[in-house]
Amino acid sequence: MRIFRFLLPLLIALAAIAVPATASAQVYVSFMAPPLLPQYQQPQLSNQNYIWTPGYWAMGQSGYYWVQGSWQQPPQAGLLYTPGYWGYNQNQNQYNYNQGYWGQQVGYYGGINYGYGYSGNGYYGGNWQGNMFRYNTAVSTVNPNVIRNVYVDRTVIVRRVNHVSYNGGRGGVIMHPDARQLAYANQRHYAITPAQRLNVENAARDRNNLETVNHGRPVVVHNTTTVVRPENAVKPHYAAKPQNAAKPQNAAKPQNAAMPQNAAKPANASKPPNASKQDSGKKPPA
Repeated sequence: MRIFRFLLPLLIALAAIAVPATASAQVYVSFMAPPLLPQYQQPQLSNQNYIWTPGYWAMGQSGYYWVQGSWQQPPQAGLLYTPGYWGYNQNQNQYNYNQGYWGQQVGYYGGINYGYGYSGNGYYGGNWQGNMFRYNTAVSTVNPNVIRNVYVDRTVIVRRVNHVSYNGGRGGVIMHPDARQLAYANQRHYAITPAQRLNVENAARDRNNLETVNHGRPVVVHNTTTVVRPENAVKPHYAAKPQNAAKPQNAAKPQNAAMPQNAAKPANASKPPNASKQDSGKKPPA
């Protein structure tokens, strides 16, 4: 019986690790602490009412791999995103991943400083005003030519950044949920969107995202384009078709149509000299 109770946590952990990275539940378990959070550049937002979802280390069959942060459209207006986080389970001596979710308020996410408004407690990258999201450009990178509903609050900027990616355990962030965050946990939550799951699937397919390959410094984090919805970036190519549509060069055929040069043959048509020769060839009457 004691042997079974000892092996049970191990079997659960191995079964969780064997879960494919594309699983929508995102049940991750590890006996090793996740790597530090890498520094990266936030892509510039050009879509109103999209909210930043930070990057994190996920667990797959080949170990930890990096899931790039992305701008995501919430399930409905008024919702905010609570990031997932790794937490140390002392009873089982392992690290469990707590899945992120959408809700009316930002709940507890382990005190992890993901940056860009997620300083470890709440979200300061913007707020909802009715059906429009207002962005704090002090910590959110938006396209000023498209996103006009903005403000600046530099008091939320964290100068001393801790890149630890897990809560508890040895070297982890020590922070417990407060009363408000415990109350938020009982509110209605919305699961991650299909676009978010697609972002995880794309990250799992790229071996360069593996921590064993990039050694905790994934190159893709420096990408400045939105990964999940590339059609937003492709639209200018489809929209900019006046060059193909405007065919004045082909339509303008005055050179071929203008045939007055060929039609105007007065020089050849006027043959009075030849006609006069016939007259001059006539013999005068005797």
